[in-house]
Amino acid sequence: MTWYREDSSGISFNVHVVPRASRSEIVGLHNGALRIRVAAPPVDGAANRELIKFLAKKLGLPRTSVTLVSGSNSKNKIIRLSNPNTTTRQQLIDLS
Repeated sequence: MTWYREDSSGISFNVHVVPRASRSEIVGLHNGALRIRVAAPPVDGAANRELIKFLAKKLGLPRTSVTLVSGSNSKNKIIRLSNPNTTTRQQLIDLS
């Protein structure tokens, strides 16, 4: 079973965010979601902005290609990558 879903316009996957970490990093898979620690606090959307910035940089995508679909006020979120290429797909798989 794969932990991400792909369709003709992009890739979606679940993320479990741990805010207020010492640094932003990917921990691995946890209950079917990619567990990510972010260095920002969960105040005024700072952790969400850091998550999008971190994923965009890690995957080599523009920030506009990384979208928070749901879970803006939760630790469990759904992220969408728009128009990914083959390299992005492989990088996403390597993150886990």
